[in-house]
Amino acid sequence: MTNKTFKFVGSSVFNGKTKLRFANDIMRIKVLDKNGHSDVNFKELPTEMDKASAVAHLSSIGFAGENADIKAALAKAAKKYGEPTPAVETTTEQVA
Repeated sequence: MTNKTFKFVGSSVFNGKTKLRFANDIMRIKVLDKNGHSDVNFKELPTEMDKASAVAHLSSIGFAGENADIKAALAKAAKKYGEPTPAVETTTEQVA
């Protein structure tokens, strides 16, 4: 599994399928729009997060609301990416 982190996460609809999208630049919205995606909705994460943590964050803030398609996309992503990795804080005791 990769340690890649993202600053933005959201959803879009393409060819009738709703999926979660991850990005490090908000300009990703323009790329998705240009390529025919609809209902593009991104949120900036409070800190950079891996995919599992980002999915957990979206769920915790009620990102899906009453939208069944986004709820299904969140559930599918949660299953795919697993449990969030706890953030490891480095202290001087750990470094020494």
